[in-house]
Amino acid sequence: MDIQSEIISMAKNAKEAATVLSRISSRVKNNALLDMAEELLKQKNVLMRENGQDLEYARRSGLSSVMLDRLALKEETIAGIAQGLREVAVLPDPVGKITSMWKRPNGLLVGRMRIPLGVIGIIYESRPNVTADAAALCLKSGNAVILRGGSEAIHSNLAIARILQDCLKRSGIPEAAIQVIPMTDREAVHEMLQLDEFIDLIIPRGGEELIRAVVRQSKIPVIKHYKGVCHIFIDAGADLDMAVEICMNAKIQRPAVCNAMETLLVHQDIASLFLPVLAEKYRTAGVVLRGCPKTREIVPGIEEAREEDWYAEYTDLILAVRVVETLDEAVAHIGRYGSLHTESIVTQNYGHAQRFLNEVNSSTVLVNASTRFSDGFELGLGAEIGISTTKLHAYGPMGLEELTTTKFIIYGNGQVRT
Repeated sequence: MDIQSEIISMAKNAKEAATVLSRISSRVKNNALLDMAEELLKQKNVLMRENGQDLEYARRSGLSSVMLDRLALKEETIAGIAQGLREVAVLPDPVGKITSMWKRPNGLLVGRMRIPLGVIGIIYESRPNVTADAAALCLKSGNAVILRGGSEAIHSNLAIARILQDCLKRSGIPEAAIQVIPMTDREAVHEMLQLDEFIDLIIPRGGEELIRAVVRQSKIPVIKHYKGVCHIFIDAGADLDMAVEICMNAKIQRPAVCNAMETLLVHQDIASLFLPVLAEKYRTAGVVLRGCPKTREIVPGIEEAREEDWYAEYTDLILAVRVVETLDEAVAHIGRYGSLHTESIVTQNYGHAQRFLNEVNSSTVLVNASTRFSDGFELGLGAEIGISTTKLHAYGPMGLEELTTTKFIIYGNGQVRT
């Protein structure tokens, strides 16, 4: 079978599986997830053996130590994956949930019910844990999933998929509810992205280049998250000790993630008090600062921020810093240079906090907290399939509920329209 035929066959099977899966009870889905967790632990040696092939290929290909670390399946990694499946199993099932109900003057009772999206295609890089995490979230939300990981993780992903499919079979759920594309050719991705007849949504997880390539090729709606240019604004009158702690956490805890701060905006009234203290702490932590002219007057010796720095997602210990005159200027800067990901204000002024929440258009907006909280687990969603920076059909971190949509349900008593 050629690549096109195989991908079409997988998509058709997924569509059929999704129809069955939408009717399966929460109990059956939860038991399947718990079975998967136990089976992954039982077969950890198989997983690590298959992962060893991927690691060897990755080393020969010259992958960085960071990428190798993301790729590796160690005992503790597999234990974490299993625990993640257990956590998804205990989350509330959104399928069938009635979100609202109202009565019309003619006596019709109108409501909205949550239903699965159908078939979801997920394209991702490196981390094989995504295979299990994404499969679990799609299964719990009643969706079939077609997974396409990076070529560097093909053996690991296929091994995980085989275990998950065996558990599906034992649970009476169609094996095609969870599928991994078994070939590494880019043509397979292109073919999948044409199948809008069978696949309802594409979720790419990876760098900006990958996501833009998927958007260019896809006939299927795509959840987009190009990059995370996250801002923190330190308002006049902010608690400066609090501001220092928040800024340190947002930049240095995990600088390579999409919810790390990339640009710091500081009100001119407190800049001369705040910036020298923060700059010294950042210097000790190895953070390189790139500042506007006002910032460089207050903190001599730092690098000059150029226009491209305000757009940059560094994913590194580098931070752009700008002094602004007003809240309006801070909001305008975020509107011009931001990526609609996550922004925070540190302030003691309730009115300013509310204006920031109302006027900043990003998918997550915080008051007096680190941008690092823009995460499905941290926000109480239980788990996360990804982050959307476009407003259709989800915005921000996506959990189980965002993997469903709603349909209208109507109860009548013989009403006819006149």
